Amino acid sequence: MIASAEKVEEKLYFDRFVVDAGRPHIRVKPHTTPSPELRAMIHLCPAGCYSAGTDGVVEISPDGCLECGTCRIVTRLTGEIEWNYPRGGFGILYKFG
Repeated sequence: MIASAEKVEEKLYFDRFVVDAGRPHIRVKPHTTPSPELRAMIHLCPAGCYSAGTDGVVEISPDGCLECGTCRIVTRLTGEIEWNYPRGGFGILYKFG
């Protein structure tokens, strides 16, 4: 018998994220019209960190970022994202796995 699938949100609940106030490890470069790749991050980011502002500009809230690298891969050709690893002691802390 296969166990029932848990929702992603239920699994993320076990992780902890330590915010480095004032020093985000991801930034979206200033833009007026986002590329299709950057707009795709609104749906592709597993942590839901990306959103569209009322003016259509893509914004990020890096709190809760899983540091999975999806945004680095998707936007690698457009260069619209600046991504660095968080400083030591900050960022995602996985509890299980």
